[in-house]
Amino acid sequence: MGALSPPAAVAMGDLPMVVAVAAGCGVLVALAGIGVMWWLRTRSIGVMLAVVVVVAVAATLAGVVAIIMKMIIEGEVKDFVLSVVAVGGIVGLGVAFVLSKRVVGESRRLVAAVRDMPFVAPQGLPAELQTIANTLEEAYARERALEGARRELVAWVSHDLRTPLAGMRAMAEALEDGVVSDRETVARYHGQIKLEVERLSAMVDDLFELSRIHAGALRLSRARIGLADLVADTMAGVEPLARAKGVVLTAEAAATVPVEADAGALGRALGNLVVNAIRHTPSDRTVVLRAGVDDDAGMACLSVTDCCGGIPEEDLPRVFEVAFRGEAARTPTADGGAGLGLAIAQGIVEAHDGMIGVVNDGPGCRFEIRLPLVGS
Repeated sequence: MGALSPPAAVAMGDLPMVVAVAAGCGVLVALAGIGVMWWLRTRSIGVMLAVVVVVAVAATLAGVVAIIMKMIIEGEVKDFVLSVVAVGGIVGLGVAFVLSKRVVGESRRLVAAVRDMPFVAPQGLPAELQTIANTLEEAYARERALEGARRELVAWVSHDLRTPLAGMRAMAEALEDGVVSDRETVARYHGQIKLEVERLSAMVDDLFELSRIHAGALRLSRARIGLADLVADTMAGVEPLARAKGVVLTAEAAATVPVEADAGALGRALGNLVVNAIRHTPSDRTVVLRAGVDDDAGMACLSVTDCCGGIPEEDLPRVFEVAFRGEAARTPTADGGAGLGLAIAQGIVEAHDGMIGVVNDGPGCRFEIRLPLVGS
């Protein structure tokens, strides 16, 4: 093999020119590559990876060719340099092909898993795809739970509506046909029909409020309010119910506990908790409503403690579920509750950036609402 021709001498003064030529060629190739990737932006990831490798090799090759044309490299050295660059480009394309094939294959595996219901996240995917798969699995699980809750709600509410409607229809037909004619029975039927209408109206109002909460359409008119005033208003609203049930209702409220809240909405949430406590507390027992500050958490705290006998531990996580009433039977109750009050209270509290929970406490349970405090 003959001796190689020595490269032309390269002076240090040629370095800026070499750098400028290489940078210029690299920029032009990079711009062209970005344009190609934008044009192919909806194609496979494998194509994108191939374009990246081609751009890198082309930028290097363009710089080398430009330098050769400036006669900085001549003779057989030029052929060696071009051969090395070409081999490097081929190796890079091969690696890109293998990598893109794996990425495309794993993407197709993820797509196949998504189409196969119920969705279970495949394992062994690249990190980013694995994160997407795990997130999708969590989202599908939440969606299934919500869909199950919707179906259960429709079935339960349909039953709760059908029962009073059937009774109202029977009484209306009896009045219309003259089957009932004595004044006392007619008056009783009229009173019962009015009571059922009020119960159905309340149920429809609850359903409407719940649909607004779930649709994210709940609009709050926040203002600075004191929890003591909110407690006083709630006590006044539920006092007749407590008196009729024979339940002792007491309140303990700190003088100044300021929060930013919609007084009407938050009052409804607190009222739902108190009404629920009264309904489940036996006569001559006590329901206590407290308002204060949790110094450890730095939050305002509202609590309602009753004497309901406690909630089974397995039911505690389900207390705020839509239409949950602590029993499988949907027998109409005297108060006409449809099991939506606690779900509405939870939605309102969370819309105020607060938290709501329940724990067993002594002879009953304690519902707690925690809200951010407002500085004095």
